[in-house]
Amino acid sequence: MIGLPYSLIIEATEEPDYFGFYSPELEGFSGIGHSVEDCIYKARWGMKEHTALLKEQGLPVPPANPNPKIVIQNEEKRAVA
Repeated sequence: MIGLPYSLIIEATEEPDYFGFYSPELEGFSGIGHSVEDCIYKARWGMKEHTALLKEQGLPVPPANPNPKIVIQNEEKRAVA
């Protein structure tokens, strides 16, 4: 079992021990890790903290995804405007 309440995107960077991650289902949630496993571990606890903060601030919390996915991909280069 994945053990995450939301899907997770993990992006590999040019640095071999630096990964970024975010959830497309949980606005404002992102982080960094030193391996895929580290990202998943940090995301598991970070999602709990993030949703607790949303509740504390009276902001909406999206419903948990009953079938979350983890996608590992290369970092997407974003255009700077």
